[in-house]
Amino acid sequence: MSRRAVASIAILLLAVAGLAGGCGGGGAKSSSSSPPSGGGAQAGALSAEATSAATGDIPDNQVFLVFRDRAAGYSVKYPEGWTQRGRAGDVTFQDKNNLIHVVVGTGGAPTVRGVQAALTTRQGSAQSLRAGPASVVALKGAGQAVKVTYTTESAPNPVTGRRVQLTVDRYVVARGGRQAILDLGTPRGVDNVDAYRLIAQSFRWS
Repeated sequence: MSRRAVASIAILLLAVAGLAGGCGGGGAKSSSSSPPSGGGAQAGALSAEATSAATGDIPDNQVFLVFRDRAAGYSVKYPEGWTQRGRAGDVTFQDKNNLIHVVVGTGGAPTVRGVQAALTTRQGSAQSLRAGPASVVALKGAGQAVKVTYTTESAPNPVTGRRVQLTVDRYVVARGGRQAILDLGTPRGVDNVDAYRLIAQSFRWS
């Protein structure tokens, strides 16, 4: 076999190897960036920040503002001064480890079994999550909702080893083909029951 033929075969083999490697890398990237599937609004469990100290109770004289998400079609109250981040249909308000998270998607009326199953599924990626029993409650602004309380724990602080545990009240409501998940999280030992009840009751579809 001539030197030219050997060189041609070597170049061809390198090209094939490069093509195979490129296809493998592309496939892995596509798989990792694929969005989760499933009907209804999707919301992971809230997580605490081990580096953030627990804030105190929301004071009785706290001023509340109304947030309106026209694209997602709802409004809800939140404490003045809390940091807001997110986009239409997925918004978070936060003051240290006090958190309000609202996610809106398509979906029908929630069921006790469905809401409980969704949190059970989340335990695979959030092993510290522990959910209590779900029940049907009435919200003044949104009507019937399914409520469940769960707890989660932050990863340990790399220096102190300290963990922060959150207690979260989750409400799931629906109307006209839209479903909303409202998570209200507070660190263990902090009492925001009255303030969070006001926020949950303020949720309204528009």
